Amino acid sequence: MMAAGEILDKDNRSSKDNWSSCKNILCIRADNMGDLLMSSPAIAAVKETIGCKITVLTSSSAAGVARLIPEIDDVIIAALPWVGAGPDCGPAELQKLIALVQERQFDGCIIFNVYSQQILPTAMLAYLAGIPLRLAYCRENPYHLLSSWFPDPEPYFYIDHQVKRDLNLVRMIGAITNDESLRLSLNPSVRDGLCAKLKAMGIEPARPVIIMHPGVSEEKRKYPVELWIATGLKLLSELPDVQLLLSGSAGEEEEALYIANGIGDAAFSVAGALHLEEFATLISISEMVISVNTGTIHLSAALKKRVVVLYAQTNPQHSPWMTEYELLEYSVPKELQSRNQVIRFVNEKYYPGTTAPPAPEDVVRSVKELLFQAYLMR
Repeated sequence: MMAAGEILDKDNRSSKDNWSSCKNILCIRADNMGDLLMSSPAIAAVKETIGCKITVLTSSSAAGVARLIPEIDDVIIAALPWVGAGPDCGPAELQKLIALVQERQFDGCIIFNVYSQQILPTAMLAYLAGIPLRLAYCRENPYHLLSSWFPDPEPYFYIDHQVKRDLNLVRMIGAITNDESLRLSLNPSVRDGLCAKLKAMGIEPARPVIIMHPGVSEEKRKYPVELWIATGLKLLSELPDVQLLLSGSAGEEEEALYIANGIGDAAFSVAGALHLEEFATLISISEMVISVNTGTIHLSAALKKRVVVLYAQTNPQHSPWMTEYELLEYSVPKELQSRNQVIRFVNEKYYPGTTAPPAPEDVVRSVKELLFQAYLMR
């Protein structure tokens, strides 16, 4: 079978050169923070190769991290009804969005997606906005909706990491980068304010910190609360000098505090207390991160932090990229499994059995192994 970058039809080959003259490109990655981070190497490849202005259309949940990716010049926030990263924006708002995109006079549009997501509604948005060049993967022939398209082979022939999938897409128009790492730029001045905030909460920044992130955007990714508490207790019994910081959004404060209280005096909840750049800075000064498979693991990867991932078997594309990690997988409860037929195919092919959530001793063993690796590399 041909490699991903070789599956180009005649029209795609002839349109490749047209992209090189683009001055103003819209990249659409309209789902969550981690998804946008995984697209950042491909966005950087476009920026480096074409030298154009990059605007990203994304969700409100990803807008914050978009502003921390240096290759992104501007951000449009939208809740697309076919993506599910926020409430339905409604027909009137969608028409306003199309008009806004049209006003920006983009030369080209690149649409990034997961293999299980619909692409044609987003292509229609770009088409109606009058963007002349439009690139995306597509499972069926999009005809005039896309000017450059790549027949999507995933997941039926193979599954690539999401970063590789996106890099292969932009390589189709000649965009490449020598640095395939996730992009994230933090303001160093944030650290002083963060340390002051931590001290006010009784946390000592000079002592080792391990972040525990139980918060999930979907119930099917949840790791049981009682196992978080048992993991924290076992961690502190074997690593008594460590402080455990329970992180999460403002809506996850109650659960994080419950877990911290269940663990005891060396555990603290910082859920809802930090803005995004403070949280990313906290990750950067921590020893490592323990998290469910959510945007936190991709922030950790962007910052080259070791991470133990409590990985509900939802998408094999989304493991941490270019950092040391341990993946502890477990099954999604049957009643919470997706009705999406592409995802059902993946579940049947790659996750045929049932796997219980990892035991606390397995999580602690993975933490200690990664910390030992870090010690050997110092």
